[in-house]
Amino acid sequence: MSSIRAVVVDPGVAGQFAIKEFDAPQPGPSEALVQVETFSLNRGDAIILPKEGWLKAGERPGWDLAGTVIKQAADGTGPQVGDRVMGLVNAGAWAELVAVPTNRLGRIPDDVTFAQAATLPTAGLTALRVLEKGGSLLSKRVLITGSTGGVGLFAHQLARRSGAFIVGTTSHAHNEAVVREAGADQVIVGRDLEPARAYGPYDLIIESLGGKALASALSLLSPGGTCVTLGWSASPETTLDVRNFMAPGGITLYKLALFAELERRAASEDLAWLAQLVAEQQLRTPIEVEASWHTIGEVAQRLAQRQFTGKAVLYLK
Repeated sequence: MSSIRAVVVDPGVAGQFAIKEFDAPQPGPSEALVQVETFSLNRGDAIILPKEGWLKAGERPGWDLAGTVIKQAADGTGPQVGDRVMGLVNAGAWAELVAVPTNRLGRIPDDVTFAQAATLPTAGLTALRVLEKGGSLLSKRVLITGSTGGVGLFAHQLARRSGAFIVGTTSHAHNEAVVREAGADQVIVGRDLEPARAYGPYDLIIESLGGKALASALSLLSPGGTCVTLGWSASPETTLDVRNFMAPGGITLYKLALFAELERRAASEDLAWLAQLVAEQQLRTPIEVEASWHTIGEVAQRLAQRQFTGKAVLYLK
């Protein structure tokens, strides 16, 4: 195959994404060539990067994919030809063929679909790595903002498995049941975190709203607690009251950037573990939208407008 189709940023079309032809990828020595079956959308790759200008017209977006290996890495590492895999790349995952570093690929168990697997790389890994920042969570208190997104819904389930007491948040009352089903013991409706104080203080706070919510979160930590910030879906700017660091003592504010984390520890084993949880029906993949990749502009707009919770998965058909 000398050419492939792939999604590209195109500000001139509705939804700013189009499908165009490109030269087929040439994998490096430690990259496997994957024929993509499905991919999932994240707010980062589908909304934030194009909106903030970090992805320009003509550039190819996309992090998560699932498919079949059609060429093993030349160095002999990773999955073999014919293996069903999921993985992530820094950009360009939304394409028919993708060269993926073998340390970012995980094999898919037989009982897991390509659609389920495609939700795991960014959202699942982020949820897992952020919970690790809290150490052992048995009987600990965890607050999760932005609970209805992919990361939030995975984090609730994994924190529940760890034995934590979990408080989730949602902007809309009609999503409260979704958050409780994912594992929350209590749910705060709205972006004001003050009502969450009644259930704290918290050993770990997973914060993805930014703005006022991030500043408030720091005042809700227990001594020695950790607040991990993931993004800024509400606002990229916040004003911090330094007294919130001094009062509890020893608290940590940590910015988690998944691709930087993956430079320090490979993704393969964690992906395989998450997929096995799905196969054993111990982890639910929160798929809310399934569609053809030809509808990517429309689905990305719906994601930006928060018309659904959880994950959107698109099929290459």
